[in-house]
Amino acid sequence: MIGNAVSKRSKDALYTIGFFGRALRGISPFVVRGQASYKILIMQVLFTFVEALGISALLALGIGVAVNLLALPLLTTWSRASMIYPLLIIIVTRELGPLLTAFIIIARSATAIATEIAGMVVSHEVEAYISVGVDPFEHIVVPRLLGVTISLFLLNVYFSLFGLVGSYFLVLVLSSQPPADYFNNLLRNLSIADISVSIAKSLVFGMVISIVATVQGFSVERASTEIPQAGLRAVGSAFAWCILADIVISGVFYAL
Repeated sequence: MIGNAVSKRSKDALYTIGFFGRALRGISPFVVRGQASYKILIMQVLFTFVEALGISALLALGIGVAVNLLALPLLTTWSRASMIYPLLIIIVTRELGPLLTAFIIIARSATAIATEIAGMVVSHEVEAYISVGVDPFEHIVVPRLLGVTISLFLLNVYFSLFGLVGSYFLVLVLSSQPPADYFNNLLRNLSIADISVSIAKSLVFGMVISIVATVQGFSVERASTEIPQAGLRAVGSAFAWCILADIVISGVFYAL
């Protein structure tokens, strides 16, 4: 039984990798002749990025304030108050920022994408596309892959700005530090490596979430009861793969 389960997981992983490769090949045709699908891309960005700005800003501000509130007094006691800047960058920009924005998008978009595509499969809409010569990858998968990846990248930048800038207002209340000093210290501690890791994580997480959600959406058969199950599987798988990708990327960064 264990062997069968391992074999099934291996086949699922290989299928997902092949699915991802096929989606990447569909990007070029989508850009060249995908005008009819641009609306799907725009709507995906609107739902995934724009409508998530509020919760992302609130979460980023809360984390930035919490780091200052908890860490600054302790570091001041140890005469290491300047360490608050690299600590903020590590927590907000490099580690928690990409992961938490991925979690927000998983909760909002992974379920929506999986259930929407599953509904299209059950209602034979995908077969209708094929019958009239429309490539489902070009029309369904690629706009969501690009939309979620672009949205997660932008949301991660937005999260970092709110987390770092928002935390300054608490510093201003506690110590009346001039804005120039705070931002100069922050920029002095912000390295290219921090930005690169944050960008890499956001792009990888965006691709992982979109591919996992679309794979689970297409995995249904004919029963309408499979639609919510596809959404649940998409959320669980996306969480697992994003955490695994985060561990790998962080491990590579700290090993170099």
